[in-house]
Amino acid sequence: MAVQRELGSLSFEDALQELEEIVRSLEAGKGSLAQAIGDYERGAALRQHCERKLAEAEAKVQAIVEGSGGPTLRDVE
Repeated sequence: MAVQRELGSLSFEDALQELEEIVRSLEAGKGSLAQAIGDYERGAALRQHCERKLAEAEAKVQAIVEGSGGPTLRDVE
């Protein structure tokens, strides 16, 4: 649960950068098996966080509607 709260405070860019570092480390075969498993778990959580952030951004973009005064942003839940 603490990991989820920590992830919630990460921006998309920060989460993606950390995920890229984990992938490079795993591909290089650095560290122990236990470390690799921990990194893989963290990477999976980061991927889900990034997917949520992208879905939120997509919803905001889709919420842009043409009005008589030009494009406006309607509320998104």
